[in-house]
Amino acid sequence: MRYVSYWQDGTPRAGLVDGDDIVPLRGVTALGRDTPNEVLAEPDLDESGRVPLAEVTLRPVVPEPQKIFCVGLNYRSHVTETKRDLPTYPVLFTKFPTSLIGAHEPILVPAESTQVDYEAELAVVIGKRARRVTRADALGVVAGYTIANDVTMRDYQYKTHQWLQGKAWDASTPLGPWLVTADEIGDRVGRLAVTLSLNGEVLQSSDTSRLIFDIPTLVSTVSEFTTLLPGDVILTGTPGGVGFRRDPQVFLNPGDRVVVTIDGLGELASEVRAEEATSRA
Repeated sequence: MRYVSYWQDGTPRAGLVDGDDIVPLRGVTALGRDTPNEVLAEPDLDESGRVPLAEVTLRPVVPEPQKIFCVGLNYRSHVTETKRDLPTYPVLFTKFPTSLIGAHEPILVPAESTQVDYEAELAVVIGKRARRVTRADALGVVAGYTIANDVTMRDYQYKTHQWLQGKAWDASTPLGPWLVTADEIGDRVGRLAVTLSLNGEVLQSSDTSRLIFDIPTLVSTVSEFTTLLPGDVILTGTPGGVGFRRDPQVFLNPGDRVVVTIDGLGELASEVRAEEATSRA
């Protein structure tokens, strides 16, 4: 099954994608804490609210996750291009809910950065409370999967040894278009092709069999030190081919179109626009 969070006439909703339509979940305004695995497995649907998908505005799949974990250096090809040693423990950092945008919202190039980079990633959405879950049981707490583009302001990322300021920029990270439930993907999650193209040229191409730390390992590792809750999101890392490590370097510019495709999950296509820097006291 596929689920989305969306706006309809200014009202936030969550629903099941049924062909070209959306059928809303009764009494649910967004995917997240109110949509654990048992709700998604047996959804209470409001057929009277059925609406064409084309007539709504998609929000980030989970608009307000309590926690967003990101994994750096999780494909050997990306580690190689950065000239770093292979990690022995997942490289973890965070984003904030304000970093997320919907599938059809533009990626905004901020006035402060001249090195806006792309990163195609598989995202995991948690569907069950979990603490210290074993690797063997880890997939059982997953609600499903979606697509992310971990857009990064490289000139800000490398201002310090911590990556936060380059990774957690407001309104920079597309997440969507929908959540595909874990049962739909099954064991294929370990061999999904991941591709990114910029203006029609493929710049990243790999598959999840090449993850250094696979999905069960990531879920189990994170749950060792914090409680995972329904709606929490884990971005699992990007393959080699990022713009910062190319020669010559490639960065996103207004007018570009960047598309991330993952087998079984669909396509996340984003237009790139300039952001006007405004003061918000």
